[in-house]
Amino acid sequence: MKEKPNLSIIILNYNTKDLLKDCLLSLEKVKNEASFEVIVADNGSVDGSCEMLKKDFRWVILVENNANLGFAAGNNRAKDYCKGENVLLLNTDTIVHKGTLKKCLEYLHKNKEVGALTCKLDLLDGGVDKDARRSFPTPWVSLTHLVLGLDKIFPKSPLFAKYWYGYIPEDTTHEVDAIQGAFFLVRKKILDKVDWLDEDYFLDGEDIDLCWKIGEAGWKIIYYPEVSIIHLKGVTKGKNKKAKKKAPLAERIKFRASGVTSMEIFYRKRLWNKYPLLLNLLVIAGIKFLRVLRIIKMLL
Repeated sequence: MKEKPNLSIIILNYNTKDLLKDCLLSLEKVKNEASFEVIVADNGSVDGSCEMLKKDFRWVILVENNANLGFAAGNNRAKDYCKGENVLLLNTDTIVHKGTLKKCLEYLHKNKEVGALTCKLDLLDGGVDKDARRSFPTPWVSLTHLVLGLDKIFPKSPLFAKYWYGYIPEDTTHEVDAIQGAFFLVRKKILDKVDWLDEDYFLDGEDIDLCWKIGEAGWKIIYYPEVSIIHLKGVTKGKNKKAKKKAPLAERIKFRASGVTSMEIFYRKRLWNKYPLLLNLLVIAGIKFLRVLRIIKMLL
């Protein structure tokens, strides 16, 4: 009987064949670090992704969704195939370094109170993806970050730079509100308890929502920068300027709008009952205005 893997890696793919190939090749190089299986959930790609997997990566479990279900629903379709005690949600636009899986799993094993964690996400330009660690977008955090941009003026302030934890050094391991879905390691028993990803979200917001549910269930969420991966941020959404082929304008607008729509969904689900009605209405109006601004900016 085949040994049960310690880790199930779920990779959602939608027309990112080349990125997927590079991601899988990086996982092949670290296959001796941990007992893991890889499940690719494909959202109806038409770029030959599935054909490539069947030909070149027969060790990968392929789940064909036959339509673009979005991030949450697409990943959820892979849950019945997971045999590992832990689950890693991993983007196709990532390259996993040697030692990352091993050390993250060791940290999770040693710290029983931790439910989920992420590592440092390095960008190609040498910077660090700030979205790896985030605070929940409360009215104050959203005002200082999205509206006034005070975290750019006071990047180290505990008062104004809460969203990206700018006041805590990026090389420090610490507890956070939320981590990014690009590299999201979580205990499977917790995913099962909180019912995986909320499919009300199409793209963006589902990772923050999942973190909210994990926190409510009494588990800690950790940013663990002792190890890292490369994140080619934005390529899968057609936003990265270094992408070989830019996504069609209509698709980019849909992705851009869905990000703001997710803000509204999260606020109504998780924060609405915590604040006065007038403040809630102002926040929703601000979100809708932001959606219009982003679409106009993209068109121009």
